[in-house]
Amino acid sequence: MTPTHKVYIAGPDVFFRNASEVMRTKGEMALEYGFHPSTLAEDGDALGGDTPFAFGLSIGLANEKMMDESDFIIANLTPFRGISADVGTAFEVGYMRAQGKPCFAYSNSARDYYTRLTEDFYAGGPFEADGEVTRAADGLMIENHGMRDNLMLDTAVDQSGGAFVAEDAASDDMPGDLEAFRAVLIRARAFFDAKA
Repeated sequence: MTPTHKVYIAGPDVFFRNASEVMRTKGEMALEYGFHPSTLAEDGDALGGDTPFAFGLSIGLANEKMMDESDFIIANLTPFRGISADVGTAFEVGYMRAQGKPCFAYSNSARDYYTRLTEDFYAGGPFEADGEVTRAADGLMIENHGMRDNLMLDTAVDQSGGAFVAEDAASDDMPGDLEAFRAVLIRARAFFDAKA
């Protein structure tokens, strides 16, 4: 299929040992659905710097340039190093939403944010009722909006016209399973076909 739109593929996949292979596979899948994929900024020629900080800046700027050149984003918001999405990926969703571009996302965990917060982070309690608010023992509010992740991420996806697919990984590879990614590609293709 001839690509019709450019997709910025975001997620913590860049930290995987096999990052290049994963991104290549995702790129091939994107092409199957008629989307031209972004590539790993870390593989680019425009990177450099005399210090680790300068090198990091060059990666960040390269990513921003790729987002500027893309029509939409598909973000892997599977919980990463904690109960929520990778913070860099969250930034990228916000960056694309601020440009008015469609935001699509997926998670390889069907458990909502509230469940991960109460069961994983707070290990089941204790919790107290404070009026209409539930608080943990540390005094912090426990938000329960029935959302897949932080409400700003769900809002960005929903209000941009995109879709957020959250389903438990079919394989034992929760971070790297690609079935939900494929499901989002299908939703993105339908979104752009409906606008054609």
